[in-house]
Amino acid sequence: MILFAKAPIPGSVKTRLAPAHGPARAAELHRAFVADTIGKLCEFRHLADIELHTDILTDAWKEAGVTRQVQTPGDLALKLVHALTGALRAGRPQVMILGSDSPTLPRAHIQRLLGSTAQVALGPCEDGGYYAIACRRTDPRMFAGVEWSTPNVLEQTERAARACGLTVERGDVWYDVDEPEDLLRLAAEPELPYHTRRALRAKGESGG
Repeated sequence: MILFAKAPIPGSVKTRLAPAHGPARAAELHRAFVADTIGKLCEFRHLADIELHTDILTDAWKEAGVTRQVQTPGDLALKLVHALTGALRAGRPQVMILGSDSPTLPRAHIQRLLGSTAQVALGPCEDGGYYAIACRRTDPRMFAGVEWSTPNVLEQTERAARACGLTVERGDVWYDVDEPEDLLRLAAEPELPYHTRRALRAKGESGG
């Protein structure tokens, strides 16, 4: 299992939260989301290796004690294909890449994708993207034509993967925390993971 995450540099992460909360605050929230997601993935260590792939070298999250790599240069499609294919070629029967924008993603959603027998299983987000992709087979063209950061990412990925002859399945829907309203929704959840809860309380955004 691979977690994709950007280094928590103010001004380069959670930029849609920055106008309302400030770049530094947005970066701290991102740091917390990633820390909690790593912790959640580590609960699956009996099933899979856990790796953190960052966009650049960073000391952030070094306390997590997981294998770390820097993502290959290029656009997101290239980064995904490189990481997915590399893990499969290393002998793993399945590899999953998750994003770091869903700190309260239910464990059952992850489990369902791990249990999928499809060659490509996608965890759909409410905004039209996906929080995870799990693959048993890849193709260099499997993200051809995908317009990233649009509401069409999920459907376009499914279409491109099927065009490569890959079988595709959808998992359970969840939400990303990208916009200020998403942060309010997150803060209203009755149970929050440790780092996210602390980060929200630091600004009084959580009443829990």
